[in-house]
Amino acid sequence: MTDAKIGAGQTAKMPYRYDAALNMHVLGPGEPALSEWRQAGLALPDMAAVRHYRLQRVQAELRRRDIAAAVLVDPLNIRYASDSTNMQLWTSHNAARYCFVAADGPLIVFDYHDCEHLSAHNPLINEIRPACSWFYFSSGERLDGNAKTWAAEIADLVQQYGGDNRRLAIDKINPEGAEALTALGIAIENGEALMEHARMVKCEEELKAMRCAIHACDSAIDVMRQHAHPGISENRLWAHLHAENIVRGGEWIETRILAAGPRTNPWFQESSSRPIQAGELMAFDTDLIGAYGCCVDISRTWLIGSDRPTAAQQILYDMAIAQVQQNLTLIRPGMTWRELSEKSLIYCPDTYLHYSCLYHGVGLCDEYPSVTFPHLWKSGDDNNRVEAGMMLCVESYVGRRDGGEGMKYEEQVIVRENGAELISHYPIGLTL
Repeated sequence: MTDAKIGAGQTAKMPYRYDAALNMHVLGPGEPALSEWRQAGLALPDMAAVRHYRLQRVQAELRRRDIAAAVLVDPLNIRYASDSTNMQLWTSHNAARYCFVAADGPLIVFDYHDCEHLSAHNPLINEIRPACSWFYFSSGERLDGNAKTWAAEIADLVQQYGGDNRRLAIDKINPEGAEALTALGIAIENGEALMEHARMVKCEEELKAMRCAIHACDSAIDVMRQHAHPGISENRLWAHLHAENIVRGGEWIETRILAAGPRTNPWFQESSSRPIQAGELMAFDTDLIGAYGCCVDISRTWLIGSDRPTAAQQILYDMAIAQVQQNLTLIRPGMTWRELSEKSLIYCPDTYLHYSCLYHGVGLCDEYPSVTFPHLWKSGDDNNRVEAGMMLCVESYVGRRDGGEGMKYEEQVIVRENGAELISHYPIGLTL
C-alpha cells in the first residue's frame, strides 16, 4: 500500500500509486466534443472555479440557516459540493457513499470501498474516508448496529466543527439513521431544501459548461434527425440520442420520453418498440445529463415522413410555440413565482391537457423551483422571487382532451438582469 495525497495535505491508503490525471473529470469530454465546441467558438469552463463557487454556495447556505454541517447522500448533491462521482445511478438507490460539509470546516468524502482514487483530482476535498454503509443491501440484519456506528462518526464531526451547534442537514436518511443521530443529540434539518437553494443560482463558469453540454446535445439530436424516418422504432431512435450524448462526454439520461402518433397524447409515454408511421408527430424530451454533469432539458416535436402537417397538427404546433415564446418574455428578476404563473399564457384546461408545470429550474438535473399553473397553485412559495443567475426551463405540452396527437416544446434560459437569455438553440421547425 502507498500513501497518496488527497486534498489539502490529507492522505488516504491506496492499493497502488494512482495518477489523478486519469480521472474522468480531469480527462474531460474529449473528442469529438472539443473540436465541435472549438468550431462553434465556445469557451471551456474553468472547473476549478466552478468547484470553489459551488462549495461556497453550500457553506453560505449552511451559515444562513444556522446549521453546523450537512451530510449529503444524493449523488447529485455530492457532485455539486465535491465534484466527486462514483456509480451515479447505482448510488442513487444504494447509499454507499456520502460527504460531510461543515459550514466552517472541511469537506470530507466517505466513499465506497477502495474508491479513494476517485476524489484524488480535487484539492477542495480535505479528507477521504471509507463509508460506513448501512443500507439494507449491504447490512442486512446488522443494519441497526451499522447505523449507530455511522451516526457516532457523524456526531463526532458535528461536535468537532460545530461546537455547541448540533444542527445537521441531511438530504436523504432512513429511520434507523435518524433515530441513531437523535439519540446522540443531533437535530436533523432538511438537507434537500438547503441544497436546492444552494444550487439555484449559477456562476458564469457553470454557464460555459452548460453551453458546451447544450451544443453536444444539439449534435446528438442532429444524429436522431438523420434517422427519423418512417419504420424506425421509438426505442431505436431514442438510442441514437443516448449514444451520441455519451460519446460527447455525457453521463446518462434521466427519462426515456419519446413517443409518436397516438402515443403522444396523453404525455409521458416512455419510448417503445412501436415503429413510427409516416405522417405522425414524434415528440421527445431530452432530460439528459450531459458534458460536465450538466442537465440539458429541451423538447421538440417533428412530423415524420411528410412535409405537410394536417390542420390539427399545425394548430397544436402553433399553440405550443406561442405559449413558450410568450412566457419566456415574462421572466424578470424580482418577480414572484406566483406572479410569473398568473401572467403566463395558458390554454383552457377543460379543453387541453398541459405539462406538469410552466417553468422549472435546471442545473445538474431538473431543480427547484417548479412553477405550476394558477388554477393549481397552493400557498407556500408565494413570496419566492426570480433571481438573476437562475436557469429555467420554459415548458409547453398541448394535447386535446378529446383525443388526437400532442405537441411538446421546451426551451432552456438563464435569467439576466434585463430578462431571459435563451441558451438552447435547436431549430423548432415541425417538418424535417
